[in-house]
Amino acid sequence: MTGSPVTCEIDLHAEGKHRGYLRVPHSVHRSAYGWIGVPIVSIRNGAGPVMLMSAGVHGDEYEGQIALAALIRDLRVEEIRGQLILLPQANAPACDAGTRTSPIDDGNMNRLFPGDTRGTPTAVIPHYIEEVLLPLCGYSVDLHSGGSSLFYPPTLLRGPGHTPEAAKELKRLQQAFDAPYAWVFTGGGGPGSDARTLMGGANRKGAIPIMAELGGGGTVEPEILALTIRGLKRVLHCAGMLPAYQPEAPNGTRELQARGSVYAYDAGVYEPVKDIGDPVAEGETVGLVHRLDVPWAEPVPVVSPYAGMVLAKRVPGPVRRGDAVVQVADDAG
Repeated sequence: MTGSPVTCEIDLHAEGKHRGYLRVPHSVHRSAYGWIGVPIVSIRNGAGPVMLMSAGVHGDEYEGQIALAALIRDLRVEEIRGQLILLPQANAPACDAGTRTSPIDDGNMNRLFPGDTRGTPTAVIPHYIEEVLLPLCGYSVDLHSGGSSLFYPPTLLRGPGHTPEAAKELKRLQQAFDAPYAWVFTGGGGPGSDARTLMGGANRKGAIPIMAELGGGGTVEPEILALTIRGLKRVLHCAGMLPAYQPEAPNGTRELQARGSVYAYDAGVYEPVKDIGDPVAEGETVGLVHRLDVPWAEPVPVVSPYAGMVLAKRVPGPVRRGDAVVQVADDAG
């Protein structure tokens, strides 16, 4: 018994394709015995691997939500070997509002794992994912983007693997997804992970986890969306779950390690000087902050303390002190 107050409308052990909702109790003035619906779909066909694919952990990250919806519509039961569990809007209230955090409790779901059965909805849902869904799974794929404030090129994220077998499988999944970039973490992972993320929960439950950052800026790029759907099918094929799929030749992936984020220290309007993929030297200016309320003042340079390349960039112009404007990464190795 997990003690979760969440109930699932579908039988996760049943063969076939089933869709419904996780019911998250939510008593409010409008509805004393109400619940929040988190969409869930299970596609199960005989023995084989079990994989959880999730998106919408942050509600303003749309590419993953659309990609999983496309798989839900398109995949037929007979194409699958094993079981695919899909959560296209894991943080359903945030998805409904189009915001990073939930409008109900301002919770950032990807900072609240392993969750809390006595918490608010944004803590209750991660508990169900970690204690009910992930123990069923051998794989976890969690889809993100830069959301409203950042933009990433298609980038797969993975750990180093806590065993030689896990390291080999993570590398295989990375090659299968075939994004232009892969952000490889240098530490953490494994059953002892204390990360407050869905990936951390997957590690704690023994699933092989990958993440992806896919665009952002509050928009949807058709090219990135197509690459995402292609990458998910390739991952399913790699795991032996989509055996009839015939992947085309890979494009190749550049492995990176994140060096750190560069922050604004002045309020104003940010003008980027560096774009995604541009090289950055330590001490080099990556952008300018214009203090338009003091129009005679010179713009303030934002200087990178890191050398490498621009992996992500800020999208909105207005900035405040502490806003990340660039993330710098460098080649792994």
